[in-house]
Amino acid sequence: MDHRSQGRARHRAGRRHRSGAEPGERRGARRRAPRGPADDVPGRVRGGERAGRRRRGGRRGRPQGLGAGTPLGSGDGRRERRHRERRRMTARGGEAGSREAGSREAGDAMFGDATVADATAGNAAVGDTEVEGVEDALALVGSRSAADDGTGHAGPHRSMEWTRARARAARAGRQSQGGRAHRVAADRALGEALAEPLTALTDLPSFDTSAMDGWAVAGPGPWAVVTSESVLAGHAYAGPLPDGTAVRIATGARIPAETTAVIRSEHAHADEAGRLHAQRRVVQGQDIRPRGQECRSGDLLLPAATLVTPAVLGLAAAAGYDTLLTVPRPSAEVLVVGDELLTEGLPHDGLIRDALGPMVAPWLCSLGAEVLGTRAVRDDANALYRAITGSRADLVVTTGGTAAGPVDHVHPVLLKAGARLLVDGVAVRPGHPMLLAALDGGRHLVGLPGNPLAAVSGLLTLAEPLLRELAGRRAPTAYHAPIGAELRGHPRDTRLVPFLHRAERLEPVHFNGPAMLRGIAIADGLAVVPPGGADPGTLLEVLDLPWTAPVEGGCFT
Repeated sequence: MDHRSQGRARHRAGRRHRSGAEPGERRGARRRAPRGPADDVPGRVRGGERAGRRRRGGRRGRPQGLGAGTPLGSGDGRRERRHRERRRMTARGGEAGSREAGSREAGDAMFGDATVADATAGNAAVGDTEVEGVEDALALVGSRSAADDGTGHAGPHRSMEWTRARARAARAGRQSQGGRAHRVAADRALGEALAEPLTALTDLPSFDTSAMDGWAVAGPGPWAVVTSESVLAGHAYAGPLPDGTAVRIATGARIPAETTAVIRSEHAHADEAGRLHAQRRVVQGQDIRPRGQECRSGDLLLPAATLVTPAVLGLAAAAGYDTLLTVPRPSAEVLVVGDELLTEGLPHDGLIRDALGPMVAPWLCSLGAEVLGTRAVRDDANALYRAITGSRADLVVTTGGTAAGPVDHVHPVLLKAGARLLVDGVAVRPGHPMLLAALDGGRHLVGLPGNPLAAVSGLLTLAEPLLRELAGRRAPTAYHAPIGAELRGHPRDTRLVPFLHRAERLEPVHFNGPAMLRGIAIADGLAVVPPGGADPGTLLEVLDLPWTAPVEGGCFT
């Protein structure tokens, strides 16, 4: 065997040593050590293997000849390998270039400006670490936000940063909110938001009134009781109250002129001679509500964007309002997509109960929407297209179909409908493949993932800020609270974790997987966990659930 043949033999033996191949085996057929159950999970991606790593060594199918044992990295073997690689690349350069260009074009067609080269770079960044689920695979392909090219369809599932996605949803609602204000009878404004500040049209109270049932007295006591009349609410006393006299008065009644104070009934008694005696010291002005005590005419009572509650209606009426200028509640329609969903009975034969239909509509109501209805839509692109384009709601909410599965039709239907994607995938777990699109006529669509907790994430990430701005409401005051336990984070994405308030700390609940509702059903809100996680005691942003959040814009004393 000559010097060059020996080098080739040692090189082949070295390759077998690295790959674990037996003599006669091809390198591509190498065996893998068992990795445990996680290796069999559908949707897991080996970063390095999918990134298109170039094979090194001999041509496929070449016999391996010698057994293992030659030291790795032999000088002769390395030189021979380099020469062989140069010859192969020279001979196949044109073919490889054509193949690479074709791959790039295919990638451009599928993922917009996130090309195959981008996907390769993304996979190389994570090396051989395994990535869980379709959300991670999609995130590897498109981790950058799509540039607005006028169509909004640069590519599916762009991972927009979570806070940016919420801000974009709010901006979309704000831009569509203009011109929606209407003037309605005050009793029809409940649940809407004030489109203008509420200012007092009169003093409150508009005259001096009695704060208690009792006696209106003038001057020092004891007082002669006027038995001929009493002062009742809605009636005025004729003339001023003479000094040294007392008259019965009811709560809310107008105070007679020259009255010194009101004495509560239980704090005075009348003797047989008809004279009133105070049992306590009388202070001038006691138990009298002076005119303008609460406000003066023209005072600001409530700012614009305040939610009209029953208490606000009462204040507006007291301040003199018959009508109010408000922003109407935006209308919404829910489209529950899927052939596998049951509306009653127990799951069977691959069919499951629809959990999103009963949940999403009332959730939208709690966010300020007027829900027109909930419709079931088959896994059919034409049926979904008709449902979306036929809806007249300000907001269409779909459940499921936002990923890239064989029956995920939301993206192609939106493209056909001429919609513009504003958010196409958010860097948040759960709920990565959520989306927001602008439809014709100033309408919008929020696409929620099909998993229940992921859908909740989409409601709070996109639907809440959009509806809040469409309804003209004020944003809730952001606040933070310490977490009571360590929370593992995603390396790149924000996590939303259901929690309970416990002793001024946030305690994560169990059963918080994307497909689970058991945890969120008892939760007080969602903790916003930044990429990388949080240690115990870390202050985290809190998203209150609609039924646990305080009403913004109220009057608190």
